[in-house]
Amino acid sequence: MDRRSVHSESKEGIKTGLASMPHLPLLMPDLQLVRLDHASAILAFERENRAYFAASVPDRGDEFFAEFDTRLAQLLEWQAAGTDYFHLLIDEDGKVLGRVNLVEVADGSAELGYRIAQKAAGQGLATAAVHKARELATTEYKLTRLRARVTLDNPASRKVLEHNGFVAIGELTLNGKPAMSYIYEPR
Repeated sequence: MDRRSVHSESKEGIKTGLASMPHLPLLMPDLQLVRLDHASAILAFERENRAYFAASVPDRGDEFFAEFDTRLAQLLEWQAAGTDYFHLLIDEDGKVLGRVNLVEVADGSAELGYRIAQKAAGQGLATAAVHKARELATTEYKLTRLRARVTLDNPASRKVLEHNGFVAIGELTLNGKPAMSYIYEPR
């Protein structure tokens, strides 16, 4: 067999062009809608990754942690109303590895946002989680358009979006930084 005809894929789904050992499928943690009983796991996830997240997005501040229960109750109300959908990537031990949210749901459209734990970064989880959220958006929530924004100094997140069929549509400023706006419209 010719080397050019044998391709392996990275965990991100990128064709490497090199023959290698058979690719084992990435074991995707369970993607679940946020529930009240997730509270302690979400809080632990946010605390453990606070400094890591603050390096690329504005810090949530001490108030977020002090008022977490109230904030979670509000998020659950919005989710019940169908204006937002909040998802967690849960591992086999019940720990949160990431969050994927669809917010500002209106007129068949929503804004996509996500964050992955530092210890789980670089393993393809963001790409897989966004793919799953994209599927849920179209099949369960009947959305026809997803929007996302990412700063230009975050190439990994831009790649996640691009690997999931998001197309860059314009530049903007996000939290004082140059950023790109993306859109996904299923065919």
